[in-house]
Amino acid sequence: MTARSLVLALLALLHAPVAAAEPYPSRPVTLVVPFPPGGPTDALGRLVGERMTRSLGQSVIVDNASGAGGTVGTAKVARAAADGYTLCVGQLNSHVFGAAVYNPPYDVLNDFEPIGMISISALMMVGRADLPPGTLAELVTWMKTRPEPATFATVGSGSPAHVWTFGFGNTTGVRFQLVPYRGAAPSIQDMLAGRIDLTALEASNLLPHVQAGKMKAYALLSAKRWKIAPDIQTMGEAGFPGYEMPFWTGLFVRKGTSLEAIARLNAALVESLADPALQKRLTDLGQEIPSAAEQTPQGFGARHRADAEKWWPLIKAANIKIE
Repeated sequence: MTARSLVLALLALLHAPVAAAEPYPSRPVTLVVPFPPGGPTDALGRLVGERMTRSLGQSVIVDNASGAGGTVGTAKVARAAADGYTLCVGQLNSHVFGAAVYNPPYDVLNDFEPIGMISISALMMVGRADLPPGTLAELVTWMKTRPEPATFATVGSGSPAHVWTFGFGNTTGVRFQLVPYRGAAPSIQDMLAGRIDLTALEASNLLPHVQAGKMKAYALLSAKRWKIAPDIQTMGEAGFPGYEMPFWTGLFVRKGTSLEAIARLNAALVESLADPALQKRLTDLGQEIPSAAEQTPQGFGARHRADAEKWWPLIKAANIKIE
């Protein structure tokens, strides 16, 4: 190549149009649900993913990757490219309790970016229908006078209810005999059969049995009453503030994802949660729409970190480990 032709080639490169960066998103987005199909977290992920498809203009494909308290699927997102095309549905169990109990290969607070909260639901403490105490205060007194601790069903080591019993027990001085189950359904069946004294699960799973008189509701583990069952007291109203445990679900993406992609995903989530049709479907599942502040990455991230700082020391002090 002559000197003249080299100069001409360089000039052509300088004046060539610069290729525009692809707008985000320009292809389908994968939404990892770290729990099996058919469960409540899966249902929330599919509902929100379906609605966000309309907002993003690209398909949102659900990928169930369950195991180890939600840490298997979450680890999959931690290994994905930080390009905004692989999201994770996270909730209190997977992103606070599971992260502390299972010692996963990622830092749940620092290896992900929050997108926004999807919904929040209440956990409810219930007892078998024939338990003598009528209020939570009476229940605590009754438990202190028994020679044997009351049985309490938990769903897995390090689950929210499992951790909560240690906090509540430390506060009140009562003891529980923990009975582990592999899922909520068998624990509910044993409650209905009178083989278990107490449990705490998502309120939507328990409310039909409470309303039918087959279980006794003692308190919601939340700071405010539940719109669907406004007659059930909160822990604070029952005289035991400080151990509320609102059960949230939200979206996360890998750390390093561009601010543009995070903003686009958040906008799609906020638009989806404003849709009356989606709001009704979430309400039918016993979920509440989070505040506008907690729909933001900053607000959701603050809630996530606050719950980790509140519950992780208790998990460590109680020496809760994988079964």
